Amino acid sequence: MNDWKSQLKLPPKDRRKKTTDVTATKGNDFEEFCLKRELLMGIFEKGWEKPSPIQEASIPIALLGRDVLARAKNGTGKTGAYVIPVLQRVDPTENHIQALIIVPTRELALQTSQICIELAKYMNARVMVTTGGTNLKDDIMRIYENVHIIIATPGRILDLMEKKVAKMDKCKMLVLDEADKLLSQDFKGMLDTVISFLPKDRQILLYSATFPLTVENFMKKHLHEPYELNLMEELTLKGVTQYYAFVQERQKVHCLNTLFSKLQINQSIIFCNSTQRVELLAKKIAELGYSCYYIHAKMSQPHHLFTRGIDIQAVNVVINFDFPKMAETYLHRIGRSGRFGHLGIAINLITYDDRFTLHRIESELGTEIKPIPKVIDKSLYVPEFQIEENENENNSKK
Repeated sequence: MNDWKSQLKLPPKDRRKKTTDVTATKGNDFEEFCLKRELLMGIFEKGWEKPSPIQEASIPIALLGRDVLARAKNGTGKTGAYVIPVLQRVDPTENHIQALIIVPTRELALQTSQICIELAKYMNARVMVTTGGTNLKDDIMRIYENVHIIIATPGRILDLMEKKVAKMDKCKMLVLDEADKLLSQDFKGMLDTVISFLPKDRQILLYSATFPLTVENFMKKHLHEPYELNLMEELTLKGVTQYYAFVQERQKVHCLNTLFSKLQINQSIIFCNSTQRVELLAKKIAELGYSCYYIHAKMSQPHHLFTRGIDIQAVNVVINFDFPKMAETYLHRIGRSGRFGHLGIAINLITYDDRFTLHRIESELGTEIKPIPKVIDKSLYVPEFQIEENENENNSKK
């Protein structure tokens, strides 16, 4: 029965230690969702062995055709949670747009389409990405050649709908990822217009890390008895050991250099509080002889693509070169170190002026930021040490 499995080209197993927001599952397998074999083949070849909690909770509901409202952060398998039901429900023999996935940025659209294409590699589902940065004429030609799934940013898909190029009258699935951003002022009411082009009996899957009033109001207006999921309680700082080091402003670069030489870093993300400081620091780090990319909001999009060399799963050290003023900013920055449930450390460089902010953020988030020790235990953030530790644990159980 399972001969097809033996033919799969599986990637090497990921044996790093993971946190419970990725591992605390009911132990289901992807096969239990009754998915098409071609889709299962794509899932396993992508290296996904078992569904994560968000996938386990939302895939069966989405497959029933129900609206889903899910609160989940990035790095928990959220993209798979909506791409898998979309691919399962698409009928490749019907030549029209059957699913629309809307995301707020070009980068996220490209990442999502990459995952979608990889999972669909044994299916005949045609996937297309269209964003502000792609050529409009090319996109129009591709839509005329028939696509089943479109991944888009709001402005571009609306343009294609209004030009009557992207016909949505038979599009039964709409996915909104990072809905809080899609419903922000940047996209003023675009989603309401997008929905007006869809049939009345469509299904909406909505994913958001936060639920401001804009999302609440949108939900009441457009979602029909949605199944609500919240997978974000106490998750964001799990698996991240946090430290602070008291420094004077002028010692920061020297301190950073010391950290680089003492820590075993796979990849590190370093945060500053202004775009000018990002560029200056990147230059200093390069002068110290380390390879370094920088990214900030004022950069052009082609420049952003240089930073695609960052493998977020490989980031095991996050450094706040400048300490943030707000607890929410701290959470967004530091939550990345344990991305996809792997362990990591966060180091905060604290000046005299930051000391009160440090205590305030610590108490607001109910977390502990400890003084940095002379030696940091490698099993807290180095994957190879976590693997060895896991194997030692397993051997001692035998």
